[in-house]
Amino acid sequence: MTREVTHEERGPAILDESDMGDDDLIYVCRCGLSDSKPLCDGSHRATEDETEGVVYKYANDDADGERREIDEIVYAERAEE
Repeated sequence: MTREVTHEERGPAILDESDMGDDDLIYVCRCGLSDSKPLCDGSHRATEDETEGVVYKYANDDADGERREIDEIVYAERAEE
């Protein structure tokens, strides 16, 4: 499974006791879809029926978890510094 997710974070997230859930655990987003990154908000449920070998693009502003299949992810070449 491949998933392309765009985000704007530029530095580390600092977590503390205020980020803990009712069970005294901190749930960190690993799917890249959470609206409350770096914390998990359950958005990963939208990925439960992904098909192996298919590349998906999830819309960042779509709360319904709408996704589309894409042929491939193409990376731009970086300019030499």
